[in-house]
Amino acid sequence: MATKPDAAKPDAVKLDADEPGKKPVWRKKMLIIVIAGVMVLVSAGGGAFFFISKKRAAAAVEGTGGTSAVAVEAAPKGPPVYLPLDNMVVNLADPGGEKVAQVGITLQVVDAHASESVKAYLPSIRSGVLMLISQRTAAELLTQEGKQKLAKDIWRETLIPFGGGEAGAAPAGVKKKAAKVAQADLPVVGVLFSSFIVQ
Repeated sequence: MATKPDAAKPDAVKLDADEPGKKPVWRKKMLIIVIAGVMVLVSAGGGAFFFISKKRAAAAVEGTGGTSAVAVEAAPKGPPVYLPLDNMVVNLADPGGEKVAQVGITLQVVDAHASESVKAYLPSIRSGVLMLISQRTAAELLTQEGKQKLAKDIWRETLIPFGGGEAGAAPAGVKKKAAKVAQADLPVVGVLFSSFIVQ
């Protein structure tokens, strides 16, 4: 008597990959490895960007004598406090002396108390700023880089009476500090132009 083959038993063992609609196991593992590799590359790129930006910031601080370019990173104690200076009209260093600049400057200070401290030295600060502007040419002041450099130089000039800025350039009657003043102790944190006309 012949027996019927059992329909429930498979003829051969089938691999998972042979079943329709299923991906092979090795493809899933490869996908996980590729995703992990991409995540490592993204993390390394972010770390490199962070390292390079820190290095550039350190180089900028060294180039300005230990102070940042235009503004000091300090935790704000409240809303910003501004100290506007009178507009200044200055002959520029162009040949013939025919070019003039009219510049409106506003100083951003740490707080109201710092504003009062800066006001005490305003005549010497204003004189120093006038001297800085008079050393520039119209061509320098008409460029974005020229304006930014002027703002940085004005910022350093405003810090001289408080022990910041250029060493040895303190005005008469102001004691030179032996140690560099911490940036958080400096009253002026930024220089803003409220008007800028070169004729």
